Amino acid sequence: MNRMMFMACCYNDPDMLIDPDTVYPIRPECREDAAKTRFKPRPGLTLSPRRWKLLHNEEGVLDIAGMIKRVQRGGTHPNIKGEVWEFLLGCYDPKSNTEQKSQLRQQRRLEYEKLKTKCREMDTTVGSGRVITMPVITEDGQPIQDPNSVDAEQQASDTPLPKEVIQWKLTLHQIGLDVNRTDRQLVYYESQENLARLWDILAVYSWVDKDIGYCQGMSDLCSPMSILLEHEADAFWCFERLMRRVRGNFVSSSTSIGVRSQLTILSSVMKAVDPKLHEHLENLDGGEYLFAFRMLMVLFRREFSFVDTMYLWELMWSMEYNPGLFSMLESDNSTSQANTKDENALKQCGKFEQKNLQAAKKEEQIPLSVFIVASVIEARNKQILTDAKGLDDVVKILNDITGSLDAKKACRGALKIHERYLTTVKA
Repeated sequence: MNRMMFMACCYNDPDMLIDPDTVYPIRPECREDAAKTRFKPRPGLTLSPRRWKLLHNEEGVLDIAGMIKRVQRGGTHPNIKGEVWEFLLGCYDPKSNTEQKSQLRQQRRLEYEKLKTKCREMDTTVGSGRVITMPVITEDGQPIQDPNSVDAEQQASDTPLPKEVIQWKLTLHQIGLDVNRTDRQLVYYESQENLARLWDILAVYSWVDKDIGYCQGMSDLCSPMSILLEHEADAFWCFERLMRRVRGNFVSSSTSIGVRSQLTILSSVMKAVDPKLHEHLENLDGGEYLFAFRMLMVLFRREFSFVDTMYLWELMWSMEYNPGLFSMLESDNSTSQANTKDENALKQCGKFEQKNLQAAKKEEQIPLSVFIVASVIEARNKQILTDAKGLDDVVKILNDITGSLDAKKACRGALKIHERYLTTVKA
């Protein structure tokens, strides 16, 4: 099933209540084990295609505050998720008109094609519709002969490869192995074409971000973009913007991986807002909160159904939205944000970002995802205090919540914990 057929499962009436499991069908043999979907588009709350159109003026400039407000209230209708996500992740300037957006989109598509062409020159599997699942090169740069490979001539070459090319080619089979495991319950990935598309995006990203390359978990973050955005280049740039937000989680050294820093912050938050529970976890040797590693690394992909994860993400991004996001990403200037003294600009920020910007100290500006994890743990407070006699019990209690979490409730809980944390820190 190609993407157009897949998305054609949506009903024609943009404001009609729809069954998300019809839009993102699950393979029959996987339905019993698949997490139940809780999100349902709700007229008057969910951002619908009709409302999305009305939020643009005659020149095509988006009312960003109106969009943020509607997404925070009820998420986004499946038919427009891709377009909305591009704004939430800062792909486009909220002040840009239709022509400016079109020019930037075309420019990025050409840039992606150049990057993909470069990757194809290094390995002809890129763009071929195939996926590599076996190593193609040794660590010292020697090709691993594959009699079935279309790269036979390339493999036979005696020309030594540059170090960065060796490093990139070493990741290709790992990307393939992960792609073959990603969201396989979805009918969408029964198609080899769709698997190859996801692999291509990740292979190109691995070449672009040479410092990190590819890490396990990236396929889980990229998959929804590949499904939602019809043009592969648009999906790539949407994923690239997401990675700018979370790439710190994947930065690793010989002793640790980046997400550990967020776990340390989570520990501080829990100690401040629920010292009794934190002390109990410390006594169980869980004070480092390693059991929450996966939640932060892949943004709750395992704790929520596919549809509910997408709903959670757009809630998070809308609550964290800052109108200076596009300028910040384009200039790599982390100080390009809304002015806290400018009430107009502040109103265009999401609920969480408004509080974050008003925080007294820079170190108080913590990602919403940390507070969502805190909210999920806090919701199991009594059970953990009563039933957890060891760290394995904590892991089991948190594993049992898979598929039973409510995304909106988790976000509401996170905002409350954020308030309590700021109050405690100030006190």
